[in-house]
Amino acid sequence: MADGPVSIDTADTDELAEAEGVTDASADRATGVRSRAEGGIVAQLRLDHPDLFLQPTLRNAPDVSVEPDYWTTVEPDRTFVFLTVQGTAFEGFETALETDPTVTDPVLVDRYPDRRVYRVTLTDRATTFVAETARVGGRLLELSAARDGWLVQLRFPDRERLVAFNDVCRERDISVTVDHLRISDDDDDGVVALTDKQQELLAVAHEEGYFDVPRGISQDELADRLDVSKSAVSQRLRRAIGELCTSTLS
Repeated sequence: MADGPVSIDTADTDELAEAEGVTDASADRATGVRSRAEGGIVAQLRLDHPDLFLQPTLRNAPDVSVEPDYWTTVEPDRTFVFLTVQGTAFEGFETALETDPTVTDPVLVDRYPDRRVYRVTLTDRATTFVAETARVGGRLLELSAARDGWLVQLRFPDRERLVAFNDVCRERDISVTVDHLRISDDDDDGVVALTDKQQELLAVAHEEGYFDVPRGISQDELADRLDVSKSAVSQRLRRAIGELCTSTLS
């Protein structure tokens, strides 16, 4: 829906709701389980805050791609987060971790030729948003890191809950910009559509011969062409190809 990053406002969600008739529907059901599965809004958002989880590391180690695998609370005040890090600049990433006030006790738990897996512990300084998403009725679909913030895809059952999430972020001084908004409907079959940026990247990569043998363009050149980081190109390609495989092979 959006041509570029813009702030969420009620007009955005009003337009979506009026176009598709989205409501918080709970249709007549044979069981007592409430349903929020009909319709809804999928939002791709960019979140930014100086103390957002891992943000200091992302700013100081831009040459790697970081994806959270999962997190778990092992004690009331201790939460582990496992991260997959791809790239080659692992030493710089580890150095940045050691001075990041949002995490502590970083541990390398797995090593592969092209990636490493780390475990970090959240500190009281870390600003997070996953629990807040659930509290307002949203669901996390995708989460990836960028130097200028976290890129998230969230599904909300209606526009009111999307606005509620934005209000919570505003109260916590988390900057929210919109990359993409779309209606979730029965035709989705659980597959999240490609974002505008993913479509643009795939189009350019195909036109310039990225998928040819030998390749006509490298990821570095794609990054320069689109004016984004190499890690952003790597993440978008992987997610876009994954979505295409899911939609065609499932």
